[in-house]
Amino acid sequence: MSAIHQKLKPHFIILSLVGFSILSACVSKPGNEQQRKAHHSADGFQNLYIEDTDKSFFDFLEMRILGEDVWADHPALASQVPFQEADVARIQAKSDLKGDADQALVTWLGHSMFLIQYKGLSVLTDPIFTDRASPLSFAGPHRYVPHAMDYEALPNIDVVIISHNHYDHLDNSTLEMLGQKSQAQVSPTRFFVPLGLKAHLLDEGINANNISELDWWDKASAQNAFASADILALPSQHWSARGLADRLTTLWASWSINIAGFHVWFAGDTGYNSVQFKEIGGAVEQIDLALIPIGAYAPRWFMQKYHVDPKEALQIHLDINAKQSIGMHWGTFPLTAEEPGAPLIELEKQRELLGLPSSAFNTMAIGESKAITIKND
Repeated sequence: MSAIHQKLKPHFIILSLVGFSILSACVSKPGNEQQRKAHHSADGFQNLYIEDTDKSFFDFLEMRILGEDVWADHPALASQVPFQEADVARIQAKSDLKGDADQALVTWLGHSMFLIQYKGLSVLTDPIFTDRASPLSFAGPHRYVPHAMDYEALPNIDVVIISHNHYDHLDNSTLEMLGQKSQAQVSPTRFFVPLGLKAHLLDEGINANNISELDWWDKASAQNAFASADILALPSQHWSARGLADRLTTLWASWSINIAGFHVWFAGDTGYNSVQFKEIGGAVEQIDLALIPIGAYAPRWFMQKYHVDPKEALQIHLDINAKQSIGMHWGTFPLTAEEPGAPLIELEKQRELLGLPSSAFNTMAIGESKAITIKND
């Protein structure tokens, strides 16, 4: 477990890295082939329902340094984040089919990283095992709280889902560790990524045979000795870049993960529009659990196109017809101006305004495991 570092002194290099981190069932495909490829552009990809900004990370730095918002990056704010040590024994027991066969186990390990276990199959979303969401180990956004577990104690991972290439969602040292872990497993880990990201994983030592690169609405599958998972890449409203010259050159995606009838939708990172999520809700037969971002939304004038706030997250929950949702992408890294606990307060406020019960859309402590009973109608 790593202790919380002291607050970084602001200077240009560190702020640059923060800029990169942020700016950084039955399915029927809607529309014809041309419509389904409308997100492809001449030199990469584009969003369909907003005008993609041409702002660079220098614009982000100007907003970050000269803007009126006070950024919530002080370690003292960590007390706002509910945290507990992960129950490693419970996680490991679930990996070999012990316990209730009709229950899935979902563990939030911080930010957008969930361990999803059902029927002996384990899925990991947007894993980041490092202290910083940054290309450097000594600078960039540092975790508010320690890691919830020693990642060496993770069970065999059958599926890794990656939503896009920003540093807080795609971490090189984490890929290297998972690649080494995969080599020691009887069944290797399968990595599912949006178009354009296979080359990156190959550079980090992931076996080409274990990488599936998908466009929106493409389907693939994975299995181990116990169960299989159907994987479907779906739209989201975001962007991609890891440097100055690769903006929008790789795709971003949300994901449907169907493990033996337990249907999870992983939003990745996204802004809101009134078309695509309703489209997903109409195309996917049922969503038992949705994992939806609720943080990294302030200042709103700068973040709104690509990051939902809790009100918009709740609307996504309704648009996709999810049975229940869990908020993610908050409380882990100081990425934006809101304090780490602010998404919790705003989510409760907006949920009450909609008249939804807390069971419909709630949150977890980092390190918490939640059992979900599967009722296949």
